[in-house]
Amino acid sequence: MSTPRNRLRHSASSGTRRIGFLLFDGVKALDYVGPAEVFVEANQFADAYEIVLISPTGEPVHSSVGQGVAVTTSVADAPPLDTLVVPGSEVRPAEFVRPDLVEAARVLAARSRRVVSICSGAFVLAELGMLDGRSATTHWKFAAELARRYPRIDVQADRIFVRDNDIATSAGVAAGIDLALALVADDLGSDIARQVAQGLLVYLQRSGGQTQFSTPMRAVALPPGPVRVVTDLIARDPAARHSVVDLARYVNVSVRHLTRLFTEETGLSPAEYAANVRFDLARAELEAGSSVSRAASGAGFASAEALRRAFVARLGVSPSDYRRRFESEASA
Repeated sequence: MSTPRNRLRHSASSGTRRIGFLLFDGVKALDYVGPAEVFVEANQFADAYEIVLISPTGEPVHSSVGQGVAVTTSVADAPPLDTLVVPGSEVRPAEFVRPDLVEAARVLAARSRRVVSICSGAFVLAELGMLDGRSATTHWKFAAELARRYPRIDVQADRIFVRDNDIATSAGVAAGIDLALALVADDLGSDIARQVAQGLLVYLQRSGGQTQFSTPMRAVALPPGPVRVVTDLIARDPAARHSVVDLARYVNVSVRHLTRLFTEETGLSPAEYAANVRFDLARAELEAGSSVSRAASGAGFASAEALRRAFVARLGVSPSDYRRRFESEASA
């Protein structure tokens, strides 16, 4: 997507933070335009950010929608950055994470206070070893590959974004907006971040700990076969006890074969998938105003305490705190 330079480019002044976006052929347009617009919108309230579009050579690039994007500078000529943002691509990481892109990110990261990836841009940081020993996330459809290729990374596939000291990673496309808003809140305060969100007509309080893409929604795109049959069964009665043995028997395959198919098609084991569906159901019940006990029983949890442990493990908050947040948003 070709974005007018006078919309993205702002002159630096004292105290402004320079945000550099590393662009490349095939870059996902929304991965960089969405976060960039957050920082640009923040300049309506404070002269805070300068946006710099960078390509490895300084030449224009073509985005995922096929249009040329003029950049500000090359990596060699890029000034020091407050924040480096590495967007992702619809192209598989094995294809777009090329040596020249990795080297460009290495050079720019060394000149930056903090480093951010959007979607599969996490693979660039992973290739540099920047995520080793850290927690990170990416788009759910790439999460299993990230964990497999880089076992030293604590991949948190159900997170919208993850911040680990001076490095932050986000899930796909719109999650980059969530992360950019969180960075604005860090830099300028929550009041300005809230005004930015209002100006862009997006949610400010979509927590970085919420599941980024519901498990039942993932099943919609599954091809016909045993996995789709099993996900349909779980969707019809998510609170039931769906043991792997029973599920395999239901589709007349071995437990090992079903587990392999599930992992290939969903990135989850059958047990993990069923647990995620139950969690999604309980979360929806809480958002609708149900009590913790009712949400737990309705979703098939053994007790309210079991649901509490699941919420703390996944989101870092208790079910009651989660429900109160939605009640306060509804009141607002």
